[in-house]
Amino acid sequence: MIWIAVDAMGGDFAPRPVVDGALAAARHFDLGVALVGPRANLDVELGRHDDVDPERIRIVEATDVVAMEDSPAAALRRKPNASIKVAAEIVARGEASALFSAGHTGATVMAAYAAFGMLPGVDRPALAATIPTRRRPAILLDVGASVECRPQHLLQFAIMGSVYARVAFGLENPRVGLLSIGEEATKGNELTREAHRLLRMSPLAFIGNVEARDVYSGNADVIVCDGFTGNVALKISEGLVDVVESLLSDELSSTITMRVGSLLTRRALRRFKRRVDYSEYGGAPLLGLAGVTIVGHGRSSAKAVRNAVALGYRFASQRFIERVEQNIAEAAASRA
Repeated sequence: MIWIAVDAMGGDFAPRPVVDGALAAARHFDLGVALVGPRANLDVELGRHDDVDPERIRIVEATDVVAMEDSPAAALRRKPNASIKVAAEIVARGEASALFSAGHTGATVMAAYAAFGMLPGVDRPALAATIPTRRRPAILLDVGASVECRPQHLLQFAIMGSVYARVAFGLENPRVGLLSIGEEATKGNELTREAHRLLRMSPLAFIGNVEARDVYSGNADVIVCDGFTGNVALKISEGLVDVVESLLSDELSSTITMRVGSLLTRRALRRFKRRVDYSEYGGAPLLGLAGVTIVGHGRSSAKAVRNAVALGYRFASQRFIERVEQNIAEAAASRA
């Protein structure tokens, strides 16, 4: 059985939604979950469920927690028994095949890096977010793991993102785009211009630059950028979705006529929410590390945790790490 190590104390509302989501994943998939955190807290949460399977659920004691306001490096030094650190070490020892946390992103990146190290041929990790488009979901990376990048890092992100697209969406030859300020190869800064050249020479299905207004068009299946740009783009998108949902609800309930109309459009609104809801995708894989790591949103619901744990299971069962390593090696050989 594939086991997933879950940082049960990571997230704004942990541990309840984390435990609920992890149990839901264990019910629906052939996996086991190691819940990492203070045993007393986790026993209380497990006590709310009458169908806990001891063959699939176990508790691993960890007395400390990295808070969102903590400095990740300092916190991991001061708290050697932090839940995220213990969870990462479980995977490193081979007692679990993947790590999930919705806690402090910086602490998750540092703990996972310390436990797993980087894959050969990969210099920087990348967080890969799934975003909705007019056609089908696409992958945007990096969205915050590596703020300062070099052109070769963006090439590595593109290779890893392409493997992710194959595993997650079954795409045989994902189309890769480079986020820039114009479609022409000469547009952008030194980073994007040189990255464009490297991507054009690679065996990837590179379609060229993608402007910000076209990120959600569906023209590209994988969109690469540095972590600073990607994080800003992702946060703007999340804020815009919240505003659009609020405005739609206000308009549909503002008058009697609109209220009648809202009954007719409720199903369409539900479909819209599913397409833009981050919980449908669960979490963002941290690519480039020599171990499967899924990073969840701090506000992760039980549904988001369930889907994130399922994503970790899918990565582990389909030998995602080995496939990325092979593709990175092939790309390096083609440039030699």
